[in-house]
Amino acid sequence: MPAFRTLDDASLSGKRVLCRVDLNVPISDGVVTDATRIERVVPTLREIMDKGGALIVLAHFDRPKGKVVPEMSLKPVAMALEKHLDRPVRFVFTDWRDAPKVDVKPGECVLMENTRYHPGEEKNDEAFSKMLASLGDIYVNDAFSAAHRAHSSTEGIAHFIPAYAGRAMEAELKALQLALETPKRPVIAIVGGAKVSTKLDLLGNLVKKVDALVIGGAMANTFLLAQGYGVGKSLAERDLVETARKILRTAEDSKCAILLPLDGIVAKEFKAGAESHDYGIDAIPADGMILDVGPLTIDRVASAIDDAHTLVWNGPLGAFEIEPFDQATVAAAKHAAERTKAGKLVSVAGGGDTVAALNHAGVAESFTYISTAGGAFLEWLEGKPLPGVKALEVTT
Repeated sequence: MPAFRTLDDASLSGKRVLCRVDLNVPISDGVVTDATRIERVVPTLREIMDKGGALIVLAHFDRPKGKVVPEMSLKPVAMALEKHLDRPVRFVFTDWRDAPKVDVKPGECVLMENTRYHPGEEKNDEAFSKMLASLGDIYVNDAFSAAHRAHSSTEGIAHFIPAYAGRAMEAELKALQLALETPKRPVIAIVGGAKVSTKLDLLGNLVKKVDALVIGGAMANTFLLAQGYGVGKSLAERDLVETARKILRTAEDSKCAILLPLDGIVAKEFKAGAESHDYGIDAIPADGMILDVGPLTIDRVASAIDDAHTLVWNGPLGAFEIEPFDQATVAAAKHAAERTKAGKLVSVAGGGDTVAALNHAGVAESFTYISTAGGAFLEWLEGKPLPGVKALEVTT
């Protein structure tokens, strides 16, 4: 990963600082119901203000598709941001059709209206990028979760004024670098979820970078079919069996060990408390569904974690949302957390289901780093360039 500029490289005093953050938070009846994304950017915003920067916050909310949609206004978020920042936040409405006049003094903060009200935002329109850049002297991007999009406020603006990574962006980039770019080996990856089809690029990239890859969730069933096992009525993508075989061959060529389930927790119906039994993977009943991996597999995953110095995790091992099919995910998560707390493992995880699963297991805070970036985290794992990150790189 190339070097990138951070706030340590920026002179903030007396400067108008445009800071792009992710404030796309859930709102119910005009109230923010989950402020996690707000909390993550507070350190960057406070630092800019404390160092004498005149802070202008940019963000998007939902998908208004270039139109002014009142229910997609950032105004309710301004109140939540003010609460968590513990500083006054002035909201500035604009439809972005003309450059707004923004009066902000050093140490003050304003939150601009939804950048996606402008039709050029998602098109990375040069004119809109210039308009945004005209509002500030320097640009700070603290929205890794939007870094996979080449939009005016995430990439285009960086072509016109000096650009830097905020503290949350910096922490994310360093964690990702530690996980796959310059990891301490051996490296193990855990990849789960429902469908192979959504993670083909991810698997194709990981088998070339990690020493062992655990495949769980319903997507493991497709790989079991590729190895000639029956999976009963389990969710599987039978049209991707040959694709799974190709991934297995690539892994073998790359000397990456693929760890598939040895046993499965099988039920005849998918519902909470359904009667279930553990079966060896060569004895799955024709009328059964594999909804979690079994104890033999849990032990195998734990041993693989014990052998590793670095863990990258994306996706649960089973249908963790419904008991008792959360046991494998919880057990593996707790084991990884214990190894991390003991200083024996660097653990980096991300993806919506993954974060939910680790929170369910009560261990999210024990991992080295948890990414809430969703699509950007996945695209980074897939080895794809992220435009918003590339715009921050130091060029020679």
